[in-house]
Amino acid sequence: MSCELSIVIPAFNESSVLPRTLDTITAIVENMAVSYEIIIVDDGSTDNTSALIEAAHAKNHQIKGIVLSRQFGKEAGLYAGLKHATGEAVITLDADLQHPPALIPEMLAHWRKGAEIVHGVKRDRAADSRMQRFTAAIYSALFSRLSGFDLRGSSDFKLLDRRVVEVLTKRLPEYGRFYRGLSAWVGFRQVSVPFAVAPRNSGESRWGGLGLLRYAVHTMTAFSSLPLMILPALGVVMLIIALILGVEAIISRLAGEAISGFATLEITILFSGSLIMIGLGIIGQYMARMFDEIKGRPVCLISRLIGLDNSPDTSL
Repeated sequence: MSCELSIVIPAFNESSVLPRTLDTITAIVENMAVSYEIIIVDDGSTDNTSALIEAAHAKNHQIKGIVLSRQFGKEAGLYAGLKHATGEAVITLDADLQHPPALIPEMLAHWRKGAEIVHGVKRDRAADSRMQRFTAAIYSALFSRLSGFDLRGSSDFKLLDRRVVEVLTKRLPEYGRFYRGLSAWVGFRQVSVPFAVAPRNSGESRWGGLGLLRYAVHTMTAFSSLPLMILPALGVVMLIIALILGVEAIISRLAGEAISGFATLEITILFSGSLIMIGLGIIGQYMARMFDEIKGRPVCLISRLIGLDNSPDTSL
């Protein structure tokens, strides 16, 4: 049974904040006189997140849940939620209230005026550390330059029209998904709504330095082949260096001077070896993405559904 508004919330070990989040969102949407559903996607939590979803559904049947068989990651959780959402408009937001639910009425108003995608854009990152703000700025600049899409301040806080949801879930069946990038890539009529990132209600960010680096590499290789152009550029640099050293050697030989070479040769070998390894690493990243895609594995597996139609197909 369809509704006007679906709200998709991916969650991993969010039992400490989930009740407050649901109370906050429910109070807002019930004052909007809109038919709605709230879908929480439990991404393999090890706490009692799924039990809280069941308890919330027992009190309010508009609250529903998807429990994945293990942790597949936030992108998979968003995909599962979008696949099961029935709303004509679908809003995605985090479970920790850093995405302000108070903006839901404004986003819905933009949709009713014709917007098909409403992006929640971070006006500031005061809740983040100085290092987090610095790395986010570097990442956004690199991604924009490589892909051509400006994702500065972007977030997973978005409203999507039903037509956009159908495109993302049926026409783009790729395994390695990047929700922010895909929602920008599809086009349609898009508007942005700025918001201030609220402090986390509990716990700390689960993103570590290695996780952020892996995320950056994944998203950049998913949306641009430009890094592969680094290889011929490095090859040209090495050619120029080789020509300069060759000319220097010839001049020294003609002048009757001893050809100084050991230190230069050693540096050149180390430099060229480093470039080769960098090149192999870049190629390896793209080959790894191809390997993941051609295996054809599902994005995620569903353990059980709470308040949703029990489809026999538990893979997405």
